Amino acid sequence: MATSVLPPMEVGLRLSWLRAELDQADCEALLVTSSTNIRYLSGFTGSAGVLWVDADRAVLVTDGRYGDQAPKEVVEAGTEIEVEITVAGSQKLLNALASDIKTLGLEAGSVTWADQRKFARCFEGISLVATDGLIEALREVKDKGELARIAAAAAIADEALAVVWPMLDTQPTEFQVAAALDDTMRSMGASDRAFATIVAGGPNSAHPHARPGDRAITQGDLVVCDMGAIVDGYHSDMTRSTRIGGTGDGQEADMLATVLAAQQAGIAAISDGVPADVIDSACRSILKEAGMGEAFTHGTGHGVGLDIHETPVLSGTSTATLRSGQVVTVEPGAYIVGIGGVRWEDTVVVESGGCRRLTRSPSTT
Repeated sequence: MATSVLPPMEVGLRLSWLRAELDQADCEALLVTSSTNIRYLSGFTGSAGVLWVDADRAVLVTDGRYGDQAPKEVVEAGTEIEVEITVAGSQKLLNALASDIKTLGLEAGSVTWADQRKFARCFEGISLVATDGLIEALREVKDKGELARIAAAAAIADEALAVVWPMLDTQPTEFQVAAALDDTMRSMGASDRAFATIVAGGPNSAHPHARPGDRAITQGDLVVCDMGAIVDGYHSDMTRSTRIGGTGDGQEADMLATVLAAQQAGIAAISDGVPADVIDSACRSILKEAGMGEAFTHGTGHGVGLDIHETPVLSGTSTATLRSGQVVTVEPGAYIVGIGGVRWEDTVVVESGGCRRLTRSPSTT
């Protein structure tokens, strides 16, 4: 599948969005240490570096391994970011950048206790402020380029599942199916799988995050396939369930139909301005009415983007409100020990008056 004609992203605008939040976060500058957030703001995809952002300057500091890569990616992203390549460490440069400030923000979600102690020594005399989700909140609403990348990742997963799905009738092992899905997604243009692919059959499917093993998938098994692809850093997420040999009747058939109805109710409730907990309630109420409320043991969904799990969270305790341009999953499930599990999941874009599916594989019982 071709992914080379994806539209550009609005990377160059993101620093201004962040700077507008610094005062409210009570810091004059922010030291970005999350590699995902550095990529979001600068386009740099390396695994080592920090990004300094204040009202006037943005400086990406990395080491010699990225001496060619970092400047190239920053320019290609269209950002006004200086690149500094250090040989003997970044402390001296960071001290110089911080010479005129009194408060510096650190990303609480990516700074370890050891990091905090190191930064306290490095920035002696400067008040360090813990920021929480400052950039992650900006990442929630996707631009057209981001949406195109997630859609491309979803399309690859759809096509890979269509290719591999008939394999379920040949009594393969869970691991064989998972490996086939991973290999097929990569052959279709994915840079990688979005997470460790889940293929679980029979009693193993009662574990929401089961690891594929050497158990053969056999007649009558409930099977859960949870998978996704990555395109240019952006993830997709999808789960499909089935019963080998047809749905038949009985408890397994009821689970397949009820969980699908719950997911359809959740998707129907999504729209700009809707509280996230309403989506969870819409799914959960269907399962409760069918006597499967206790079998739904996790939240209803999550944001998707540069990370496979982002905000907002769709759960009964969420205080978020959905906004147009957010990309979220809707994935209710039911899991009964000794019987198996069922989960239906799609990645969708929140829009005014509803949502648009990005994962399009058939959902039928």
